[in-house]
Amino acid sequence: MNTTVRPAAERGVANFGWLHSHHTFSFGQYYDPQFMGFGPLRVINEDRVAPSGGFDTHGHQDMEIVTYVLSGALEHRDSLGNGSIIRPGDVQRMTAGTGIRHSEFNASNSEPVHLLQIWIRPAELGLRPSYEQRFFPLDTRHGQLRLIGSADGRDGSVLIHQDVNLYATVLAQAETVTLNTQANRKLWVQVAQGALQVNEQTLQAGDGFSLSGAETLSLTGTAPHSEALIFDMG
Repeated sequence: MNTTVRPAAERGVANFGWLHSHHTFSFGQYYDPQFMGFGPLRVINEDRVAPSGGFDTHGHQDMEIVTYVLSGALEHRDSLGNGSIIRPGDVQRMTAGTGIRHSEFNASNSEPVHLLQIWIRPAELGLRPSYEQRFFPLDTRHGQLRLIGSADGRDGSVLIHQDVNLYATVLAQAETVTLNTQANRKLWVQVAQGALQVNEQTLQAGDGFSLSGAETLSLTGTAPHSEALIFDMG
């Protein structure tokens, strides 16, 4: 069994005034050869965008991009003609494929937006660009593992073009959830808020934890409100 802790304080940092971002893996000007990704998981950026701030129109290609908002509201527009507001509980998946352009802005002129942006390498290059957004109410994530992304879109999850099961959970103090998987799978836990005991490891907000060679993953909340994403990958 192999495990790695990625402490929040050791992540890469980018601060542009309107954007304060922490990079779990190498991204942009931040480069760490020990953290280039994990399995098909390539990027986890924890972004805080100031009121009215945002990313001007820019392009992506051959990447599955998942956006998970923790607080505030993010406005999205893209070259496919989609326009939406992403709020807590919403999960957005964008398949960049052969090429897509989009912009993302804080939808508020007074409140910041806090989000996780995730990039996953697709199983196949040159896919047709596409977009999907689904809402997962808090009561479907609280005290349980809610599948929010998968390779087949089952159980109302967004479709990710890769062998990935992406779960979200929100836990109260001492509340526990367990994921049963296979020893040949790669697991990554990203603590979004609060604090968790993951198997034998204590993690805080912003920490990441990888695990391979295990068949069980147990998460217990060690704060009044904790939130995490779990990637179960082939």
